Amino acid sequence: MKKSLFLIMAAMTLFGCGKKSDNLTLLVGTYTDTDSKGIYTFKFDQATGESTPLAITDIPNPSFLAVAPGNKMVYSVTEQQVDAAVSAFDFDAAKGTLAFRNKQLTHGRGTCHVTWVGKDVVATNYSSGGMTVFPLDDKGNLEEGTLLEFFESGPDTVRQAGSHIHSSQVSPDGKFLFVIDLGGDYIYRYPVVDGKVTSFEPVKIKVPAGEGPRHFAFSKDGRFMYVLTELEGNVVVYDYNGGDLKQIQLIEADPLHARGSADIHFSPDGKFLYASNRLKGDGLAIFSQDPSTGLLTYVGYQNTGVHPRNFAISQNGMFVLVACRDSDVIQVFRRDLKTGLLTDTGKDIKVPHPVCVLAVPSGE
Repeated sequence: MKKSLFLIMAAMTLFGCGKKSDNLTLLVGTYTDTDSKGIYTFKFDQATGESTPLAITDIPNPSFLAVAPGNKMVYSVTEQQVDAAVSAFDFDAAKGTLAFRNKQLTHGRGTCHVTWVGKDVVATNYSSGGMTVFPLDDKGNLEEGTLLEFFESGPDTVRQAGSHIHSSQVSPDGKFLFVIDLGGDYIYRYPVVDGKVTSFEPVKIKVPAGEGPRHFAFSKDGRFMYVLTELEGNVVVYDYNGGDLKQIQLIEADPLHARGSADIHFSPDGKFLYASNRLKGDGLAIFSQDPSTGLLTYVGYQNTGVHPRNFAISQNGMFVLVACRDSDVIQVFRRDLKTGLLTDTGKDIKVPHPVCVLAVPSGE
C-alpha cells in the first residue's frame, strides 16, 4: 500500500499534477476620462507572458492602487480635484474581483498615491500639497483620516510654486514612512511603530534644488534609497542608515530632459534598476547596481508606448509590464536576467488609459 501511494505521488510530481500555478493577477488602475470604467484585472502567465481578462470594477480615476500583504485587501485612490478619496475593497486574487468595503474623503485635491503602512493607510494629495493618514479598523476598513498640509516651494516657479506631495513608502526595516514633496524638493520622514505613523512632525531632508522628486525605491538589502526626480530626470542615490539619508550619487535617467520622469523599480534579484520617462523619447532607463557601494551604472534604454507611467516586474523577473497611458496598453517586455535589457514581446494588454499596474500571486 505504501509503495503504491509513493508511486502515485511520484507520478503527480512527474506530470505536474498538483503543481502550484505560475499565474499572477494584474490590477490595473486607469484614468476614466475616456472610455475606461475603473480598475481592470487580468490573469498573467509569468512563464509565457500571456494574459486573460478577469474583471472590471467601476470607480472614478483609480490612478494608484495598494495591495495589503496577504492579497486580501486593495486600496484605491480616486484622483479628483473635488471629492478626492480612498476606497477599500475585498480582493479575490484568483477571480480578480473587488468587493467594495468603504470610502473616505482625503480632504485634499488630486490624490495620486496610496500606501499601506500596517494599521494605517496613507494617501498623498498632489494638487493641494498634503497627505492624509487613515487609521484602519480591525477588519481593514478606512476610518476618518488626518490631513497634513505642506507649504514649501522650489526654484521652478511653474511646477514648484507650492508643495506637491507625490508618493510615500515605508522603509524596508518598517521603522519609517518616507514622503516625497515634488514642489518643495523635500523628503519627509515620519516614525512608524507597530504599523502606525506615531508622530505628525516630520524630519525634513532636502533634495538638490529644482530636481522635483517623484517616486523612490529601496535596494533589495535595504541599505540604499533611490529617488527618481521628475523635473531633472535624475536618480538621486542615498545611503540609508537607521533612517538617516546621505547622498552618494546623482545619475541621469532622462537624456532628453523632458521633465516627465515617473516611476522606479528594482528587479526581484536586486541587480537592475528601471526608471520610466515620458513626454519625449518615452521609455525606461536601465541601470545595474553595485551591491557593495549602491552605485548605479547606466546599462541601456528601452523605448515604449506613449506616456509610460507606472510599471511592474513579474515576481520571477522575466517580464516588465509598462502602463502606457496614451497608447491604451500595458506593454509586455521580456527581461534578460543577465543583462537587464528588455525585448518587446508584442503581447500587449489592451486597457483604456492605464496608469498603474500591480502584479500579485493569483492564489490558484
